Amino acid sequence: MNKKHFIVLFCLGLFIIACKKSSPIVEEIETFLGFQKPANFPATAYNFASNPVTKDGFELGRMLFYEPRLSRNNTITCGSCHIQSSAFTQHGHDVSHGIDDRLGTRNSPPIMNLAWSKAFNWGGGVYDLDTQPIIPITTHEEMDENLENVYNKLRAMPKYTSKFKAAFGTEEINTANFMKALSQFMVMCISSNAKYDKVMRKEGGVSFTAEELEGYTLFKDKCSSCHTEPLFTDGSFRNNGLGISPVNDKGLYTATLIETDKYKFKVPSLRNLKYTAPYMHDGRFLTLNGVLEHYNSEVQATPNLDPLLSGNRLGISLTANEKTKISAFLNTLNDEDFIKNPLLAEQ
Repeated sequence: MNKKHFIVLFCLGLFIIACKKSSPIVEEIETFLGFQKPANFPATAYNFASNPVTKDGFELGRMLFYEPRLSRNNTITCGSCHIQSSAFTQHGHDVSHGIDDRLGTRNSPPIMNLAWSKAFNWGGGVYDLDTQPIIPITTHEEMDENLENVYNKLRAMPKYTSKFKAAFGTEEINTANFMKALSQFMVMCISSNAKYDKVMRKEGGVSFTAEELEGYTLFKDKCSSCHTEPLFTDGSFRNNGLGISPVNDKGLYTATLIETDKYKFKVPSLRNLKYTAPYMHDGRFLTLNGVLEHYNSEVQATPNLDPLLSGNRLGISLTANEKTKISAFLNTLNDEDFIKNPLLAEQ
């Protein structure tokens, strides 16, 4: 053996040793733990007893989430309007852009911590996560497809029939299992590792700065009635004084036809605001400061205005200094691990 051959074999040996040493790490990354409730979160609302999250079910749901065949012309996926790097919103668009670049009337809401939600969509009307995907798939401005066409396209692909078999014990592709698979992916979109969470869980000695702590105190006094910790939404529907839009979107009323529900929209979570601009159900505010100024000076006395914003003075009084401190606290709710979680990315 000459010197050159020895060096090659030596390097190959080091490579093999390195691979063996890294294999436990690889195995750990590949270990699927299923749904894990964060320690500082409340009990979930989703019925896991009827749809427990499994590795095969979750992987099937992820495949479907990023599958363009869910749309009429095979160009739009769930991930087109719910982009992971934007905390599963459609960052930069005031309203959603769907098939054939058709425009919706509302901003794409984030897919985040849905296991704790009891109602879905800005205007309600859906109270079971397992039925929610029907709306974007069949809506003219979104995917503009029907479910049977979707199933027929998937049935023609062996990778799906085999994955449905692995996940649910049958190759049959039907509504129940299709929706359950998507739900298994969506409930795993958990954002719970922001600085705020680490402070609450007392992890690694993490603490708020003086400005963040002052902002937290102000937040609890002025904002927490609707944006309840730790999800930073109470899940309710409220009229926050935006006024009547040009398209006259009546919010919850469209689903309930109850007069007192007019112009009420679901209270959004305040998590990950760094990644989810623009804000409000119609994406009218480009900046967080614009949102805070709305509550300070722009609330309109529209029908069914939330009582918390009415009275002798419309809105919530906020000085420039208070807005700065509240913004500092809200920045502690940004969860970079969530938007970079490889488990949630298209594979």
